[in-house]
Amino acid sequence: MAAVQRNLSKFGIRELARTGKIALRREKMGEASSFWRFSAASYPDLEGSMPVDAMLANAKRPHNGNPSTSSRGDVYPVEPYDDFSVNQVLDAHWGVLNDEDSSGIRSHTLSMLVNDLPGVLNIVTGVISRRGYNIQSLAVGPAEREGISRITTVVPGTDESIGKLVQQLHKLVDLHEVQDITHLPFAERELMLIKIAVNTTARRDVLDIASIFRAKAVDVSDHTITLELTGDLNKMVALQRLLEPYGICEVARTGRVALVRESGVDSTYLRGYSLPL
Repeated sequence: MAAVQRNLSKFGIRELARTGKIALRREKMGEASSFWRFSAASYPDLEGSMPVDAMLANAKRPHNGNPSTSSRGDVYPVEPYDDFSVNQVLDAHWGVLNDEDSSGIRSHTLSMLVNDLPGVLNIVTGVISRRGYNIQSLAVGPAEREGISRITTVVPGTDESIGKLVQQLHKLVDLHEVQDITHLPFAERELMLIKIAVNTTARRDVLDIASIFRAKAVDVSDHTITLELTGDLNKMVALQRLLEPYGICEVARTGRVALVRESGVDSTYLRGYSLPL
């Protein structure tokens, strides 16, 4: 990325939006590799491979250590929240990020330019969280100018409430610019790494699905395959749903990055309309 940016700088870089780094472990090859226990279409022989008693024992195993030993010091076991339920805002199947509901709440995409200094991100997210807003997506990376970082975040709310939030963000010393680009035509992208449990029989099917979504394989082992996909939220959710029957081992996703389209063309209005014959 640095090489591309350096070569393009002579032409003049207007805006730059980058995400952070995501990673998934590469699986080992051969007999020494760990085997994923999945009840999936790619491994039908795994049905009932783990005894029910063993599964229940693993489920009842305390996750905070031995309570008798942990309570002796300054470490205390966390109480289970059996009756506590909340919407998982980062879940791939949670709601629709673009459509507005009857209450006027919709997801707003905010683009900010801040100083590249320690603690600035904590200050910005603190302003958002103290006012009760949930951050659906967050991406931070170097901007087009040295010493400046661009923060792209997605926050749900009404136009009025997000407008007040933008006014509060303008008061921060280390913030140079903040803009709500929700109602402007903008290009958005996310990056996802997804690891699927597959054997040699199902590998061809997974690669065929990946080619339809223009995803590429970045790692292959005896029993897994890791795909890389770039696109919008709907594209990633669709691919993830198609790969669920095979058994998803791990998923890593970046936040949304977005830049305003200088052409003024809003591609969202073109969705759902067929081309004339």
